[in-house]
Amino acid sequence: MDTDELLDAFLTSAVLERNLSRNTVSAYRRDLLQAADFSGELIHADTAELGEWLQHLSKLGLTPSTVARKLSSVRAFYNYLHERELIASNPAAHLTPPGRILHLPFSISVEDINCLIEVWTGEDALSARNRALLELAYGSGLREGELVSLTMDRISLEEGWVRPLGKGSRERMVPMSRLSAQWLAVYIDRWRGVLSENHSGRTVFLTRNGNPLSRMTVWNIVRNSSLKAGIAYSVHPHALRHSFATHLLEGGADLRVVQVLLGHSDIRTTEIYTSVSSKRLSEAVKKYHPRETGTW
Repeated sequence: MDTDELLDAFLTSAVLERNLSRNTVSAYRRDLLQAADFSGELIHADTAELGEWLQHLSKLGLTPSTVARKLSSVRAFYNYLHERELIASNPAAHLTPPGRILHLPFSISVEDINCLIEVWTGEDALSARNRALLELAYGSGLREGELVSLTMDRISLEEGWVRPLGKGSRERMVPMSRLSAQWLAVYIDRWRGVLSENHSGRTVFLTRNGNPLSRMTVWNIVRNSSLKAGIAYSVHPHALRHSFATHLLEGGADLRVVQVLLGHSDIRTTEIYTSVSSKRLSEAVKKYHPRETGTW
């Protein structure tokens, strides 16, 4: 089922199984549609995206109690999906209302990122496409929606830039990593034409039938990549974006630079990644400092 069908099923369940009032169900619908409008396909949203949505609501001037109610609606929807094993976990489970610390975004270690990406060696069209897509997702921090909507006129292999169309139709210029440009060249020069025989559009990433990828397909590519790499935990596409930001900050990048690269309109949204880095610094001290480990 698509997101609209799942939303209808959830609201029907709220009436028939939980006997909620018409007003409550209407409020659920409004809240969930608002969340979906911000994040795209709501079923694929993750904790960090939902955290961005809560911050967005606060910046609009909504009261903390209103934002908390909207969070409750979203959490109930994901509980419904999780109970029916339609999602692996509830991404809103650990989010907190405004005024409290948001749940930290999930990032992947550099080692696991490398394993996940390098399972695709480019021996055929789909392998080369997957490798180029994953290199770009991690190498430039693009969202799933930006990846699937990317067109040929929005990349420059010669200059090493990509120009995604982000939320609110906002454009930004993001440099490509050396490996991103290298694998995009392999895919575009050798294999994209194989996939585009029955497709006349300019979309970069195509299915085997020559159609633009869907967000669900990107989700499946990432999931299959993690399984092939033998990664024991669940990996979602937005985790590559989180990892892009976290690894840059851990490497010494300026917060303002990361804000521009991610396309955040408010630096407070980007600041959540500094919490991730600070947490890891604390963990390093606890793990290695002799006064913590008792090795003095």
